[in-house]
Amino acid sequence: MIARRDDRRPGASTPLLADLLAGKLLDPGYAEAAARRAASAPPRRLRGPGVLLVLLLAGILIAVAGAQARRGEPVAAEQRARLIDEIHARTAETDGLQDRVDRLRARTERSRAAALARSDEGRRVRGRLAGAGAAAAALPAEGAGIVVTLADAPPAARHPAAESGRVYDQDLQVLVNGLWAAGAEAIGVNGRRLTSTTAIRAAGEAILVDYRPLTGPYAVTALGDPDGLRDALEGSPADRRLAALRDRYGIRYEVHRTSGARLPGAGTLRLRYAAPAPQDGQ
Repeated sequence: MIARRDDRRPGASTPLLADLLAGKLLDPGYAEAAARRAASAPPRRLRGPGVLLVLLLAGILIAVAGAQARRGEPVAAEQRARLIDEIHARTAETDGLQDRVDRLRARTERSRAAALARSDEGRRVRGRLAGAGAAAAALPAEGAGIVVTLADAPPAARHPAAESGRVYDQDLQVLVNGLWAAGAEAIGVNGRRLTSTTAIRAAGEAILVDYRPLTGPYAVTALGDPDGLRDALEGSPADRRLAALRDRYGIRYEVHRTSGARLPGAGTLRLRYAAPAPQDGQ
């Protein structure tokens, strides 16, 4: 037996649901009773004083709601300004502490390098540490590469759906993954160095990179061979996605070469669930 093909579009109502909505499944007795009540019940009217009373109560409620809203506006604005000031103060404090950590880390690195340089074994250890630090993005990196700039669409060129002209965290994620796939040796966003555990997320309207809020435009720096990076990025899924956003919604998407970019170290990673791989024979 060949099943009959169903040509209805996805989401179309089934016959049972359509009959129910059309009232075809209603019991005839209920339908007759409802019809009798509708025919015998006298029309309900609001007399003049009743109408005036309802209108008066509605006006009082609207006036009270408007007065409360007007009183609440200055309080809400004051609270918002206080929160913004506190955010700026905490951000400045965090930036100051981060600068201090960077200086102490650089001083520690110089002292360690000087101590290791006193012996052959120390110099060999220093070489291994430098290689591991570069792989873990713990040390600064510099050299040639490319800079990819993403920015919200300007108001004059913004799509009627204004939210579509914004850069979101998913866009940065796609771009960063595309640059890693293109062979980037090191990547940073607005000067923030990325590691294998760096998160790019959204919190409200802000984009967080390594849990630090960043503002546009977003300059994504990738170190490596500039020609090789551009060739590998061009035509990739990341490039096609961002080019489509640029063409359709006016988002700024530009790629240019750089010959002397520098990215800071990301600091020491804290591994919570990793352990050294066992050596052969152990």
